[in-house]
Amino acid sequence: MFVRSLKEVEQTERFVDWGNGTSHRLLTNDDGMGFTVCHTVVRANTQALLQYRNHLEACYCIQGEGEVEDMDGNVFPIGVGDIYVLDKHDRHYLRGGKDRDLILVSIFNPPLKGTERHDLNNRSGSEY
Repeated sequence: MFVRSLKEVEQTERFVDWGNGTSHRLLTNDDGMGFTVCHTVVRANTQALLQYRNHLEACYCIQGEGEVEDMDGNVFPIGVGDIYVLDKHDRHYLRGGKDRDLILVSIFNPPLKGTERHDLNNRSGSEY
């Protein structure tokens, strides 16, 4: 058993500023659990086009608000208590709230190495 805090992660390469927010990679591949858990912040008034080609992801909102938009133009508001699931390596827009950050618990399978970074300058979207 072990315990790991957000403050502890902030002192390591597992703390990632991904461009539109931050990601505390609390569990990664090195922990041997078979999945990754992240504390993810999506800053208010930001938008990112994302796709995880090598991972499935589920995100549970614990604070704030935002939205996810699929490539068919369907927009899904996200608030406290909502989960969104990218079960088909879905390309999507992730947006922080108009006035509030979106704070998520993000689960990845298979696990991340923990040092992956987004490239928000990629016109076709950031992917890893």
